[in-house]
Amino acid sequence: MAFEPFVLEKVLNAPPARVWSALTDVEQMRKWYFDLPAFKAETGFEFEFTAGSEERQYRHLCKVTEVEQNRKLAYSWRYADYPGDSEVTFELIPEGGKTRLRLTHKGLHTFPKEYPDFAPESFASGWNHIIGKSLAGFVETES
Repeated sequence: MAFEPFVLEKVLNAPPARVWSALTDVEQMRKWYFDLPAFKAETGFEFEFTAGSEERQYRHLCKVTEVEQNRKLAYSWRYADYPGDSEVTFELIPEGGKTRLRLTHKGLHTFPKEYPDFAPESFASGWNHIIGKSLAGFVETES
């Protein structure tokens, strides 16, 4: 059985370098993403953060797996104390002064089915908010 990854595309009214900076600069990431103690866009860099729903918080454990400056960032995404491994990839495609961001989150099917927070709809809702509202609002306004 094939498991389809979650894919979200959004055209951002900002150049790729601006979007890349928002995706990789820890100070900027804290403003629109999660409160990360540290982050470096370097293959092998491990980072973690705590986030979740009002009912339950999860410790996210991540490791950068791929970096192509201003083009692509990927990292593993799993949860402490829960089975499952996934990978999040951000691809930046220039479109005449704007950036088409393609987010792919694969491996969601490996997370426990009995937790609503790990349901595909939960990830879809979360990523739509994070990319469509938080990131878009951050990069499309002057810094």
